[in-house]
Amino acid sequence: MQPPLSANPPIQQALAIARCDRWCIYHRLQELMISCSCPADGSLCVEIHHGIDLILVRSVVQQYATSRQELVNWLEQCWFTKASEQN
Repeated sequence: MQPPLSANPPIQQALAIARCDRWCIYHRLQELMISCSCPADGSLCVEIHHGIDLILVRSVVQQYATSRQELVNWLEQCWFTKASEQN
């Protein structure tokens, strides 16, 4: 049995990330088994193979690029939405 053929090649995207956060993001993406590299130009290059990769990259970058208050507001909105759905 042959493995399924991928209809879409992976998407490669260079992200402009603050150098102080770049290595933390890089290592977290490596832990999540997402292909990425840090070229000398200071960018972070990420390879997206599946939709879940994109969601994980967004989540990891959001942790470093968003203020604490914005993250708190986002989390409270998630809780509010979840509570509203249960009623």
